[in-house]
Amino acid sequence: MSWISDPNFTEDQPFGPQTLPYGVVDGGVAVRVGDQALLLKSLALGKCSEYVQGDSLDPLLKAGRPVWSVLRAKLKEIVTATSAPKGAELVGIETAKLPFTVGDYVDFYSSRHHAENVGRMFRPDGDPLTPNWTHLPIGYHGRAGTVYVSGTEIVRPNGQKRGSDGPKFGPSERLDIEAEIGFVCGGPQSANVSTSRAAEHVFGVALVNDWSARDIQAWEYQPLGPFLAKSFATSIGAWITPLEAFSVARVPTPPLPNKLHDYLTCDQPWGLDITITVELNDTIVARPPFREMSWSFVQQLAHMTVNGATVRPGDLFASGTVSGPEKDERGSFLELSWGGKEPFKLDDGSTRSFLEDGDTVRLTATAPGEGGSVVGLAEVVGTVRSA
Repeated sequence: MSWISDPNFTEDQPFGPQTLPYGVVDGGVAVRVGDQALLLKSLALGKCSEYVQGDSLDPLLKAGRPVWSVLRAKLKEIVTATSAPKGAELVGIETAKLPFTVGDYVDFYSSRHHAENVGRMFRPDGDPLTPNWTHLPIGYHGRAGTVYVSGTEIVRPNGQKRGSDGPKFGPSERLDIEAEIGFVCGGPQSANVSTSRAAEHVFGVALVNDWSARDIQAWEYQPLGPFLAKSFATSIGAWITPLEAFSVARVPTPPLPNKLHDYLTCDQPWGLDITITVELNDTIVARPPFREMSWSFVQQLAHMTVNGATVRPGDLFASGTVSGPEKDERGSFLELSWGGKEPFKLDDGSTRSFLEDGDTVRLTATAPGEGGSVVGLAEVVGTVRSA
């Protein structure tokens, strides 16, 4: 029994005491308890109190793993007590906002199923994987200034697209999603982060939708990769689930066919058994399994910093599109419709290959927790409108 009266604050619900994700609402820094937010600024949290007094998670991200662990333990005691502690205040979650200042943003390409599907579509006569894919986590730098909190409207982007008589300019006609898992960094600024130390620099986990304009991308991406097709919007959940909440969800990554360089080898399993649900206009269209990702987040962070680049508090990196081996496990509409050749059907009888104005995409996700509980990731919702 807990003093918190909320039917969704139980261990069989995604946001019970086993999860306790951090966010920011109008009253300040909070943890989510069911469908409510517990403000932290007035609670007796000892030395941890100084990191949660403002209206951002930035000070907490800088504090590092020892503080994160102590604070989480204190909060578990508080929320599972039978009586409310002094200063406890529960508020709604409706005012949740982007909870931290996004530093650098990197997006990876770590699902073999996704990469092979894209390769088969665009290189039907060649190897679906590029020669480097099984040797390193492929990624690119995104745009931190267009990382938006869940609920932000997505404006259809303009750009150049391939035409019959040269490129044409206008709004994207092949607007797509990418269902991803994101990792929010913290702790001391550091370079050359080994796979054994990478978890010390990851504060928590969040759902990400990296919106993509496929027609713009197809024209611009050679030879340097994504640019305007990706930089217009990336959506992230408003609540960041601590990495510690996924202790039971850790699984080995699928084996790669070749020996890895030493800096990418791991002495522990750091794949995560997270299942994402993709809904379009209230129709579930896919359930991508994150456990199928070939590269783990610790390998991604090790690769990202091996050249001397630093990781800093507030940096965000995302997994790349999560796709599984089955058709209903594909994390992009490009794959679900096979490049537009096989439109998929919604519950209202309509069909889609790519997004239309007024469409709403909702991503949710869960993972197994301790004692048979369920760990949740905050939803990512976005509705498309024309410019």
